[in-house]
Parts: sequence; C-alpha cells; structure tokens
Amino acid sequence: MSQGEIAARVGVSRATIVRLEQGDPNVALGVLTRALGVLGLEADLDLLAANDQIGRRLQDLELPVRPRARTAKTR
Repeated sequence: MSQGEIAARVGVSRATIVRLEQGDPNVALGVLTRALGVLGLEADLDLLAANDQIGRRLQDLELPVRPRARTAKTR
C-alpha cells in the first residue's frame, strides 16, 4: 500500500504519513492508531503499551507521595 493510499484511508496528508514514518513526535497519537488500524497492526500498539517500562517509570514519578503515618512511640 502506498503512502498516498494510507493517508487517504487515515484521513491525513501524505506529508503527515511521512512524518509519522520518520518518528516525528508532533504527529498525533490518533493518527498513529488510525494508521495501525489501516495496516491491520493495531494489536502491536497493545504490545508496545504492555512492555513500556520507561513509560511506567515516568508515570510512577508523577504519583503523589503519601506521608507516612506516625506511630506512637512507647517508652
């Protein structure tokens, strides 16, 4: 399938498909998911998300830190 055909099916310009193929981070995630669907590769996105260790670490850094509960000291 040509870039032009993919672009038409995804609903974007051919230039956007070229940028997507080059890994341009400014291409919307929705364009990626629609392109994967057109190509029959949408399951690959699930695999990527399931094994995204770096993404999980970054996400964990955003979690709020709960203060520790103070315990009564016995003397």
